[in-house]
Amino acid sequence: MDTKHIRNFSIIAHIDHGKSTLADRMLEMTGTVPKRQMREQVLDTMDLERERGITIKMQPVRMRYTRPGGEIYVLNLIDTPGHIDFSYEVSRALKAVEGAILLVDATQGVQAQTLSVLSMAQDLGLVIIPAISKIDSPLARPDEVGEEIINVMGCAPEDIVRVSGKTGEGVEALLCEIIERVPPPETPPKNERCPLKALVFDYEYSSHTGVIVYARIFDGVVKKGDELRFVAAGRKSGVLEVGTFMLGRKPAPEIGAGEIGYIITGIKEPGIASVGETITHAAHPANALPGYEHPKPVVWASVYPESQDDYPALKDALQKLSLSDSSFSFEEEASGTLGRGFRVGFLGMLHLEIVVERLKREFSLSLVVATPTILYEVEYKNGKKETIYSPALFPEHGEAARIREPWVSATIISPPEYVGGVMQILFEHGAETKETALFGDARMKITAEMPLRELMRNFFDELKSATSGYGSLSYEQTGTRDADVVRLDILVAGDPVPAFARVVAEHQVYEEGKKAVKKLGDAMPRQMFAIKLQARALGRIIASEELSAFRKDVTAKLYGGDITRKMKLREKQKKGKKKMRERGKVNIPEDVFLKMVKS
Repeated sequence: MDTKHIRNFSIIAHIDHGKSTLADRMLEMTGTVPKRQMREQVLDTMDLERERGITIKMQPVRMRYTRPGGEIYVLNLIDTPGHIDFSYEVSRALKAVEGAILLVDATQGVQAQTLSVLSMAQDLGLVIIPAISKIDSPLARPDEVGEEIINVMGCAPEDIVRVSGKTGEGVEALLCEIIERVPPPETPPKNERCPLKALVFDYEYSSHTGVIVYARIFDGVVKKGDELRFVAAGRKSGVLEVGTFMLGRKPAPEIGAGEIGYIITGIKEPGIASVGETITHAAHPANALPGYEHPKPVVWASVYPESQDDYPALKDALQKLSLSDSSFSFEEEASGTLGRGFRVGFLGMLHLEIVVERLKREFSLSLVVATPTILYEVEYKNGKKETIYSPALFPEHGEAARIREPWVSATIISPPEYVGGVMQILFEHGAETKETALFGDARMKITAEMPLRELMRNFFDELKSATSGYGSLSYEQTGTRDADVVRLDILVAGDPVPAFARVVAEHQVYEEGKKAVKKLGDAMPRQMFAIKLQARALGRIIASEELSAFRKDVTAKLYGGDITRKMKLREKQKKGKKKMRERGKVNIPEDVFLKMVKS
């Protein structure tokens, strides 16, 4: 089709700023979704997305909009995740479009994560249309929020569109602004035949057809029967079907330059398709599009099946899930306590929660998840260097000559009255405050550097608590620094439990040890014999607690007679419990592991 009537755009917004609701109104006004089929969060197809009210997996959709005057335009929207864990996927989705709507909640204002995604869009040279959402709310302050947007973007007040996804006010005007301001895709002249060059910005897996890639075509044409080459993976694949997204897949004879569509490849192997990959024709290959990176795990956690009989099922589930999400990595590992499992790398804590929840729901697995950790670079006293991502493999106290850990640069935006509490939290987490400045008329922007380890240690929850939910956070990794950390082991009945091991700052180890032991004591069910719970670090026991045994009255069935009858039974019970303690294995239920991992 004529690319002059195509507009490719995305919506960038912080979590809960009304992105999905605005997309709903656009779909409704363009007639993409009939009114009888309309529901909330149409583009959020996963139950998990609808429950949490967040976008986890990006969804493209093609809308046909008839402009006042009769001209028909094709609007390709890519609905992207708003959480920082998925920033790489967002960057590839932004690479696939020419424009973006910067959506800001009229009740909350510009947030820290919005700034990071906005910066990403500006670096890619996108046309950005600022919009203020939720203007129908009684708490809306559109004039103040408009001033914040002007300060951030340097735009004029008349450039900002005010909309309500709930009532539909201003949505028609926003659609017209997209047509006016977002440029059509650049395509080669008609007489010039270019080799195929397509960017993969997402993909999914079907057990019947294999991997289905979502692609933006920059040059050339792709149709059924073509033989393609994945440039980074170096693998070839046929094309079973191509088409566009009309709230579902709609087959088409071909998709060409400037269009966004899907390609069914038939691939049923993990690791070939990945976000940011370039697809070209096998017979006439083109160079890769710039900017491809393989997503690097930030957080690692050991995942074990609750029953070892489920180990093959867990392995199969991870392989199937990796076909639709290549951003997590996994490898086999074994633990003396938990048996065989997998060491899994995630993009962040939310990504960890999502993957584990999907494994449970989609594959009906009961899992044990160990305490998440990060990568440490360890240099031993004998000169040996090693990268460690499991607390259980971390060196004992005194073995390492030097340890380095990743640091991040964090940006926090908060109302001024909460700045004191934010500073206290930053101090407690070992952060170095770099800059504090006024952000707009009613908020403060704080820039700080801190260890990634501390960011994972409940920092976000503490920030939300200290700012009554008004604080926002974004961060990016800045490199590594020397770390003063030690391994903290938790012992149950004298045996260390690898899943409970963690790496903590040396000056916090006593406090963390006491907290961990108390938490385990509260979570553990009592056994038939007394159990000692201990925390060990720095080569010694630093905290201890005893979980008392169940007391069964073995003399309840006796009546009358001499007291020695009862004494004999109690002595027999005492000897039995001693044998159980010496030989018996303490059973730790799955929910105890989950309680220990959660804050």
